[in-house]
Amino acid sequence: MMNVGVLASGTGSNFQALVQALAADDSAKVVALVCNVPSAAVLERAKELEVPAVVMDHRQWPSREAFDDALVHELKLRHVELVCLAGYMRLLTPRFLNQFPQGVINVHPALLPAFPGIRAVRQAIAAGVRVAGCTIHYVDEGADTGPIVAQAAVPVLPEDDEASLSARIQQQEHRLLPAVVKAIASGTVRLEGRSVHLKEWIG
Repeated sequence: MMNVGVLASGTGSNFQALVQALAADDSAKVVALVCNVPSAAVLERAKELEVPAVVMDHRQWPSREAFDDALVHELKLRHVELVCLAGYMRLLTPRFLNQFPQGVINVHPALLPAFPGIRAVRQAIAAGVRVAGCTIHYVDEGADTGPIVAQAAVPVLPEDDEASLSARIQQQEHRLLPAVVKAIASGTVRLEGRSVHLKEWIG
């Protein structure tokens, strides 16, 4: 069974969806949550779901590298093999990524490479696109630039605003993230350079 660690900064809906989806699965298990925002709602979700949680306020470390070193230490203590970023609002340093080669994935609320970075849904609405969605991708040193594993499309309705479109995209995130984690844990995903090879379609 693959040990999964989740990094989150916000409400934690993807964290909860992942924990619940893996509860009856024997391929992977969420063994730890690390949150860098002491007041984040995800911490209450972790308590309710009985997942060990660690609060690490990044403002207490002198540098980004020092914080990431401490973050690696916490995850390694729990034998984490796959790291999932679920609403984690910080870029990871190369020092962190080197400790988990091909072992860090992120969920992003857009069909990358379109609309990377923050407020992706707002960007999509402003651009007038007819189709939005979400992407699960491997994390590299850039902002939402890593190799894409899976995507799900969501139509943009004429009456949509940022909140309504975000809610429908989140529904797909909650489905897609656990599917990708299960696929990685079962060995059906292979990364070669920037190419992701799938034995079975994820979508």
